[in-house]
Amino acid sequence: MAFVSLEQLNDRVSSSTSGISVDFMRDWRRAALRLNAGHRTAFQHGYWLDAWYEAFHGVPPLIAVISDATTGKDIAVVPMISHTRRGIRVVEFADLGVSDNNAPILACDATSDTAGAEAISAALVDGLRALPDRFDVLRLKKMPAHVGGKPNPLLALGRPGSCSLNGNLVLTGDDYADYQASIKRMQMPRCWRVFGRHAGARFEIATDAARAHELLDVMDVQQQERMQKLGSRFVLNDDAHASFYRDVVRQGVAEGYAIVSALVCDDGIVATTLGVRYGATYFLLRIGHAGKPWASCSPGLLVTERTMAALHEQGVRRFDLSIGNHDYKRRFGAEPVPLTDVSVALSWRGLPYVLRDHAAQGLRRHPKLAAFAARAMGKGAR
Repeated sequence: MAFVSLEQLNDRVSSSTSGISVDFMRDWRRAALRLNAGHRTAFQHGYWLDAWYEAFHGVPPLIAVISDATTGKDIAVVPMISHTRRGIRVVEFADLGVSDNNAPILACDATSDTAGAEAISAALVDGLRALPDRFDVLRLKKMPAHVGGKPNPLLALGRPGSCSLNGNLVLTGDDYADYQASIKRMQMPRCWRVFGRHAGARFEIATDAARAHELLDVMDVQQQERMQKLGSRFVLNDDAHASFYRDVVRQGVAEGYAIVSALVCDDGIVATTLGVRYGATYFLLRIGHAGKPWASCSPGLLVTERTMAALHEQGVRRFDLSIGNHDYKRRFGAEPVPLTDVSVALSWRGLPYVLRDHAAQGLRRHPKLAAFAARAMGKGAR
């Protein structure tokens, strides 16, 4: 028999369902101490989330710590926030568009069976409904199917692969020369030779925060100029985003978690990348380059390939080229990695929004119908 209990303990609320206990905490640093050795992706790393909650302090933290009600052993930590959008109280991952994926942090010995996943998911939803905040919608976006090799239990709440976005994974294997041969049409050796004709030409990966921050400053300028030419809004250099990325780099560059790389010559910094590494996996997050004057050496592609080569020497074999299906990712040999979105109504007020989310997810399974719907709503007009 399932039951829910509610208890106010300073900044924490506890509930339990079917032997699963959920503590909701409002302080990320305290919550992080509960399961600091669990399975996670690069975007649940302490450096990432510490910087995130510090930079985006305008949204209230809401971290769920899920544990066994009998033993008290922690099972998972779900880093979330709450906010109000058009009068609807929403709970979602601590993301705001900067993370490539979102997932719970799982205990090393967390259950991987279907029943356990359903119990964890149900306890989270029941706990949220029991909170005095009276939330309306739970939205969990961009979830991978697995976290550190463990099945993601929160996928039990949705339909796998329902997200409109996907990862783009390149598996290089152990022989990088074989991988280079597989992408020979990109002519990266030729691009490197062209770039090498410039005085002082070199590739570098920053090894200290000061140099990494210099490269980030240039990246902000390069990306903003490109977005302006495309007529798109650029926000990654506003106060919150700039602080966030620099804090991630400050904490993680020396350990090789934050990777900031560049093509540099006597003329200046030609191209830059920012990514994060966790274990044998690297996520490319941002690319900047100096634009048309350097087109002969394809600086954006070249700095990406040189970064991959350098990290391959350090043991990285999985390169995720980030969400968004740009053509160059296929040229690198990237294969799509499905992600999952979940929407759950926590109140009657949230039900219309969840129905709309589910309808959108359904349309994605039928591209022609989705295109027709977009045109009907004017989204396909140019």
